[in-house]
Amino acid sequence: MNANRTLIAVAAIAGVSALCAAVLLAGPTASQPTVTPAFSGTNSMDMKNFQKPPAAELKKQLNSMQFQVTQHAATEPAFHNEFWDNHKPGLYVDIVSGEPLFSSLDKFDSGCGWPSFSKPVSNDKIVSRDDNTYGMERTEVRSKTADSHLGHVFDDGPGPTHLRYCINSASLRSYQLKKW
Repeated sequence: MNANRTLIAVAAIAGVSALCAAVLLAGPTASQPTVTPAFSGTNSMDMKNFQKPPAAELKKQLNSMQFQVTQHAATEPAFHNEFWDNHKPGLYVDIVSGEPLFSSLDKFDSGCGWPSFSKPVSNDKIVSRDDNTYGMERTEVRSKTADSHLGHVFDDGPGPTHLRYCINSASLRSYQLKKW
């Protein structure tokens, strides 16, 4: 039994790099509209040179919900969003910058109606802020590079982090692993 768990853990760790490479090469999901990405003109793997487009340009490139969520900290409806029930393997990137933020390997069903992740792909891609709007004490999470509002993080997630990153689908683009 322990040998099986060890084998599964080793396979999962070894597969993360391959998963990341495969999904980045696969492109966005078919259900997402083909638009000029807000991150055009930069290499999405090298965010050092990323410059966030002006609001007028983002309004042209994002749909209304994506713009309101990422730029004005709106919240999309629970259970009526693109990725809340998506279980396909892949990466989730910031819809504004294209920077990888979350992996399907860390996605879980929290029952809240939004995509939930136990951790970001890298802690240095996310910025946390206190959020006391609507009479609640929460922690807002934003993408570091594009300053996109993503959602909130709570301390009721699964181990080992015990965190639940409750993220708006509208702030993400999905790159899903395609079958060979």
